[in-house]
Amino acid sequence: MNENLSRYSRQIIFPPIGEAGQRRLLEAHVTLIGVGATGSILADRLARAGIGHLRLVDRDFVELNNLQRQLIYDEDDVAAMLPKAIAMARKLRRINSTIAIEEIVADVNPTNILELIADADVVVEGTDNFATRYLINDACVKLGKPWIYTGVVASYGMTMTIRPGITPCLRCVMGELPAPGAAPTCDTAGIIGPIVSLMGSITVAEALKLLLGRGTLNDGMIHVDLWENTFEQFTLGGPRPDCPTCGRREFAFLNAEAGTRLTALCGRDAVQVNVAGAPAINLAALGERLAAAQVGQVQVNPYLLRARIEGFDFTVFPDGRAIIKGTNDEATAATLYARYVGV
Repeated sequence: MNENLSRYSRQIIFPPIGEAGQRRLLEAHVTLIGVGATGSILADRLARAGIGHLRLVDRDFVELNNLQRQLIYDEDDVAAMLPKAIAMARKLRRINSTIAIEEIVADVNPTNILELIADADVVVEGTDNFATRYLINDACVKLGKPWIYTGVVASYGMTMTIRPGITPCLRCVMGELPAPGAAPTCDTAGIIGPIVSLMGSITVAEALKLLLGRGTLNDGMIHVDLWENTFEQFTLGGPRPDCPTCGRREFAFLNAEAGTRLTALCGRDAVQVNVAGAPAINLAALGERLAAAQVGQVQVNPYLLRARIEGFDFTVFPDGRAIIKGTNDEATAATLYARYVGV
């Protein structure tokens, strides 16, 4: 075994991988979208496994409250106000200097996603919102790229390995985009670190199996709740012929007919966030969730919800539209919306 492979010696003696499999991993390209909680586990495990080209894409920066569950980052990254993709790439290069790591600080949207995944053998995600996941699903189905969905909140998580044309796609299973505020987020329901580590590790194992063409893949949905000690695997069947994405190949999110749209409001120090294609929002339920999370002052009437969170003024309307005052930066507004409204 040559010196370049010696770091992977314990992985190589695992029979399903072997030296030939390790060389295949070293030639592989993986795009990781989102390097927050789940994404930090994915990035670390993929780099240590010897994925030859690892592309990290994230729009956010490191904050103190990330350190409880987002591995690799530390207080120096917070003090330096580093973007997550930059901080992660720096750490991974010290862990494995022999692989190519490409860091991209960007908001993933319909204008750039095809380029970001065009050369990927597998796409994995650690995002925090369904609008981006549906966009990833559109792009991967269109290009025929396998990808792995992983969602984690509170003490539970779900993961699904999607192979276009073989398994159902995300939209086959999830249906239409959830209504804004309908699903809990880490900032409203909390999250514990162990579930992040577990779901991230399951996802990386699936990615390795996809890249090697060996092993038993998850052909359904895995759901784990560490607080209740439950592990369930659901069979999902095959692709739905009537699915708008993989059945009819309409790609509404990729064509920007659906999903999150942002507009900086001139002279108002505010950004409007509009989620096209989503059902109406339940303002009362969202208000109760925000109040329970003690994120800030919340007021609700039949026409709108207003909240003061992290120094920003949120105004949310029944159609899911929101105006976030206190920033002109669209990426910041998108992050805040995903955290506290969630879609």
